Amino acid sequence: MFKSNQKEKIIKDFAIHKEDTGSPEVQIALLTKRIELLAKHLKKHPKDVHSRRGLLGMVSKRRKLFSFLKKESIQRSKKISKKLGL
Repeated sequence: MFKSNQKEKIIKDFAIHKEDTGSPEVQIALLTKRIELLAKHLKKHPKDVHSRRGLLGMVSKRRKLFSFLKKESIQRSKKISKKLGL
């Protein structure tokens, strides 16, 4: 996991409005950060099957959020994709 100040920074960077904590953009950004950290862990510990399963679940959830966002607004999905480098 990452520290709360890192999480706050991610939320602030991707929020649509001041009180936003649950928009698809914020959720995708937080999942991306968690995926990066878990991928780093799995490179160090390749036999950690339970963490690998969690990683696959997070990737799946992020993909579903992306498809939802594409249906809602293609510009927003392209913007976050470019910002995150996906």
